[in-house]
Amino acid sequence: MDSRDFISNLPDEVLGKILSLLWTNRAACTSVLSKRWRNLLELVDNLDLNDASGDHHYFCDFILSELYVCHEASRIDTWIRTVLKRGYLELHLETAHMHYIDTEFFTSKKLVELTICGWFFRRGRLPREGVFFPALKSLSLVSVEFKDDYMYQHFINGCPVLEELFLHYYNPNRSLAWNGVVSSPSIKRLNIYHRLPDQYHEMAEKVCVFQTPNLVYLEYSSYVKEEYEVYLPSLEEARLDIRSWEKLADVYEGQDQDQDQDQYEDHLGDVTDLVAGISNVKTLVLSSDSLKVFHLCCDTIPMFHNLLTLSFESDKDIGWQVVPLLLNNSPNLETLVIKGLVHQVTDMCGDACPCIREREKERVCCLLKCQVKVLNISGYQGTYGELKHMRHFLGNLKCLETVEVGVKLKRKEGNNGDNKYQRITNAFMKLPRISSNCQIQFF
Repeated sequence: MDSRDFISNLPDEVLGKILSLLWTNRAACTSVLSKRWRNLLELVDNLDLNDASGDHHYFCDFILSELYVCHEASRIDTWIRTVLKRGYLELHLETAHMHYIDTEFFTSKKLVELTICGWFFRRGRLPREGVFFPALKSLSLVSVEFKDDYMYQHFINGCPVLEELFLHYYNPNRSLAWNGVVSSPSIKRLNIYHRLPDQYHEMAEKVCVFQTPNLVYLEYSSYVKEEYEVYLPSLEEARLDIRSWEKLADVYEGQDQDQDQDQYEDHLGDVTDLVAGISNVKTLVLSSDSLKVFHLCCDTIPMFHNLLTLSFESDKDIGWQVVPLLLNNSPNLETLVIKGLVHQVTDMCGDACPCIREREKERVCCLLKCQVKVLNISGYQGTYGELKHMRHFLGNLKCLETVEVGVKLKRKEGNNGDNKYQRITNAFMKLPRISSNCQIQFF
C-alpha cells in the first residue's frame, strides 16, 4: 500500500477546519508531528481552555510549557492576548481563583462567541472607545463579578449584533455585580440564572429591567423583585422559575402585624408588570415556585390570547390557586403539560382540579371552556388522588385528542399477574372520556 501522507498535503484552510473539530488540547498536540503541522494551530477557529476531561489546568500547563514562553505574565492574560491577536471566533475563559482582566482585552473585531466563567474582575478604567465586539453573537457570563456593577451593561452595549446572552451566577456570601438590567435591541435569546440565599438580601437589586424588543426566548430563574420594567413585544417563549422570599415570612411571624405588614408586603415583591409583559407568548413554562409567586405577588392575570402551550410543575406544598385563572385567560390553549399531579389543597384551586368543595360542584367547570387538544402528564404513579385528577380532566376537556401519560414506574415482567405497571395503565384506560376522539398514549 502507498504510505504517502495525503492528509498533510491538504490545504492549510482544510487542515484548520479538521483541527477545529478536535478538542483543542488534541489539536495542539499535532504541532509536534512535523514542520508541516507546527503552525496549523493558529488556523483553528475556536478555542476552549478545557481539555477533553473538562479540566483547563493541564491543558494550560501543556500549552504554556510547550508552545509559548511565559515567565511573570499571567497565563490567562497570555492566552487572551493570543486568542484576540489571532482572530479566533470563540473564546472560553474559566478560572477557579480571582483574576483581574486588563481592559485592553475588551475589544475584538472577529470574536463571535465569548464565555467567561469564574471570578473575573475588570482592572483599570474602560478604554476610551469602550467595550467593542462588533461580531459577537453569543455572550455567556458565569459567576463573573466586576468591580463596576454596570460592567454587564457595558459589555452588552459594546456588542451591537449580540443575539444570545447567558447570565448564570450563584453567590451565597455577597451581592453580585449585575444591576438587574438587560437592555439591547438585538438580543433574541436571554437566559438568566440568579440565586441568592433563602433570605432577603439587603443589597440585592430590587428592580429588574428587560428592554429587549427583539427577544424571542426568555429563561429566567431568580427571586422575585419588588418591581419589573419589561418591554418584550416579540417574545414567543418564556420559562420562569421565580422564587419567593420564603424565610422572610418566618422573620415576621409573631411580630406586630400592624407595624410590619407594609414592610413585609414590600419584600414579597410584585410580578404584575412582568406577567403582563410576557402575555403575548405562545409557550409558557412555570416552575411550582412560579405558581406560588403568581398567586402571592401578581395583582391580575392578563389575557394570554396567543398562548398555545402551558406547562407547569406541581409540588405537594404549593397550591393551584392560579391555575384556573391561567386556563380561563388562555382561550386558544392547545397543549397542557403538567409535571406531577400533587398540590396543596386550598379553597382557591377552583374547578381546575377535583378538590373543590361540594357546594361549588354545580358551577360550570372552567375545563369545559378549554380548547386543549393535547394533555401531557409526567411522573404518574397511579395513586388514588392522581386517578381522581385524571377522571376530572378526561371528563371535562371536551376537545382532547391526545393524552400522553408518563408512568414513573418501570415495567415489571412476571408470571404471577401482579404487574403494577399493567394495573396502572388498565385503571387509566377505564376512565370515562367526554371527548370521543381522545387517544391515550403511555411513555
